[in-house]
Amino acid sequence: MPDSQGPHRDPRQNPAWRAAQQWQQRARQPQGNGLRNSLKMLLAWLLFGTLMIVAMVFGLIFMLLGWALMPLLRHRLKKRMERMRADQAENVDGGGFQYSETRYRETHTSSGRHHEQQVLEGDYEVKPDEPGKR
Repeated sequence: MPDSQGPHRDPRQNPAWRAAQQWQQRARQPQGNGLRNSLKMLLAWLLFGTLMIVAMVFGLIFMLLGWALMPLLRHRLKKRMERMRADQAENVDGGGFQYSETRYRETHTSSGRHHEQQVLEGDYEVKPDEPGKR
């Protein structure tokens, strides 16, 4: 008698092997509704193909729309960058602190609620500790 754990074990005693054999037997049995199954398969493939075509059309439309809107977005971003450079140049001149603070508040309170924010601007310097002070 061969060892039950060894490589020479009878495969027909294996439950997985038996289940596979049953599946094979069921697959080999002729189906009574051949025409109905064929029609179901054809309908499923037609539906799948139609959905793929619709998805490709939507993808093409969105891609073309993105390409068409790209110059407009670039123009808008270029204008925003020019405005930021002008604001920065104005701040360097020294007279634009109030304008910058107001603009910061306006852009950060656009959610409908009005809340005050403090904006601290300026140069800060950390001085080293002196040995006698503390």
